[in-house]
Amino acid sequence: MIRFVLAFAATLFLALPARAGVEIEEVTSPGGITAWLVEERSIPFVALELRFRGGGSLDAPGKRGATSLMTGLLEEGAGDMDAREFARASERLAASFRYDVNDDAVTVSAKFLTETRDDAIALLRESLVDPQFDDDAIERVRRQLLSSIRSDEKDPRAIAGRVFDAKIYGDHPYGTPLDGTAESVSALTRDDLVAAHRGALARDRLYVSAVGDITGEELGALLDRLLADLPESGADLPGPAEPRLDGGIEVVDFDTPQSVVQFAQPGLDFDHPDYFATYILNHILGGGGFESRLMNEIREKRGLTYGIYSYLVDKDQADLWMGSVASSNERVAEAIEAVREEWVRARDEGVTEEELEQAKTYLTGSYPLRFDGNGPIARIMVAMQMSDMPIDYIETRNDRVNAVTLDDVNRVAKERLDPERLSFVVVGRPQGLSN
Repeated sequence: MIRFVLAFAATLFLALPARAGVEIEEVTSPGGITAWLVEERSIPFVALELRFRGGGSLDAPGKRGATSLMTGLLEEGAGDMDAREFARASERLAASFRYDVNDDAVTVSAKFLTETRDDAIALLRESLVDPQFDDDAIERVRRQLLSSIRSDEKDPRAIAGRVFDAKIYGDHPYGTPLDGTAESVSALTRDDLVAAHRGALARDRLYVSAVGDITGEELGALLDRLLADLPESGADLPGPAEPRLDGGIEVVDFDTPQSVVQFAQPGLDFDHPDYFATYILNHILGGGGFESRLMNEIREKRGLTYGIYSYLVDKDQADLWMGSVASSNERVAEAIEAVREEWVRARDEGVTEEELEQAKTYLTGSYPLRFDGNGPIARIMVAMQMSDMPIDYIETRNDRVNAVTLDDVNRVAKERLDPERLSFVVVGRPQGLSN
């Protein structure tokens, strides 16, 4: 019966009309934990999102992959339960827990019913505060991680990402794979995982949001029960990265009929005054799917690819303006040259009023579609906190987009687009390209 109720709740929320009118309340627990809350009392269901800043970039020297492996073990036994007992307990409660890691954060996503909330939080607490890290679980998850690493060694897209990161980030933690290497992961010990857990899951880097059937007072008490026993402080965060973008092309020989390309130039942080003008410019240039200039020129007119995209990357310690494309070995050099030409054209000629208005219409019209359930709203609110966005950002975001003028976008195009520093990594056997 509980599983049916949870499934019904999830289905109902997917069916609710998309909304951007989200009323956020800031809650502080008796123990001092701050969270953002959206009360939604229509069904007895809560989505809770926890995010710990630092993520894989906290790995100690020579221990790359430790935070990734540790995160994969959080539900593989906790307290006096082994992995199977933990899974059965969460299923019995109709609770859902998900643990993820990236370069900048460890994320914990939880969903539970009001009627089983206390038991679900007690179970989640065990996984966060008292994971077992027993030898059998470590070896099982280690094998899974090693299998993924070895699979990536045969994937041209994964190779392109790995080489690109190493090329531009160098010795910074961003420059090595989040999951580590076969050598580094094979050498990790239980003590390394305990240290990674203590360094990553600490209260001094915690961000929390909740959406659903819970009051601020109830949420505050819940958070203290859940998180009060975590360490007060964790490992030192890494310093800023200094991306090396020299405008060159690096070719990685790989036997595949289609070359994979990643490219980037310097980006900018969300809190920069030019961010929204740049965001709109990117949509016109390469972020707008089939309506973008890169897609129109390189796919539609020249037939060089099935798809090409550009996007802004706002990492904690670096900001990039990136893109990706794949093309046949025979024509990938032409595709790269076309990317550079479009970068130059946008810089020198700017965009049109019609392109600007179409971009605004799409970006403002699609924004409410992101708020299609408790979980997505909780994730958005945590991301807002980590980026130091104001609590009313959801309400003001479309106004910020609409406030951008044609002069703003074209000034940013001249000042920000940098074809001379647009750097490429190509994985394949491209004709007409070499290091």
